[in-house]
Amino acid sequence: MTSPQPETETYEVTLSSDEQWVVHALLASEIDDAIDDNETPPAWALELFDALEAGDGTTVLSGYQARRLVDAMTAYVGGSDAPEQDVVHGSAVVERLEDRLESQESIQ
Repeated sequence: MTSPQPETETYEVTLSSDEQWVVHALLASEIDDAIDDNETPPAWALELFDALEAGDGTTVLSGYQARRLVDAMTAYVGGSDAPEQDVVHGSAVVERLEDRLESQESIQ
C-alpha cells in the first residue's frame, strides 16, 4: 500500500503595483542572466514570471517558489546596486513571504 503524496504547499500573496514591478524586474533579470550564460532559465522563475503577467496583483506561489524568491530578492535588496525604491518594495515582499513561510512551518 502506498501512502498519499503530500499536498504541495502554496501561498497566495497580494502585491502592490510597485512590489509587482520589483518582483517582475528581478525575475526578468534572473531569466535574462541564464539566457546570456547559455543556460536554461530556472523553472521557478519562468513559472512565477508567467503567474505575475497573468495575475491581477494576487499571485499563488509554491513553497519552493516563495523560498527562491525570498533568497533572490534578499540578495538583490542587500546589494549596493538596488535603487532605494526597489529596496523598500523588495524588502516588503521578502517580509511578507517570510511571514507566510514561518506561519506555515509553525502549523506543521
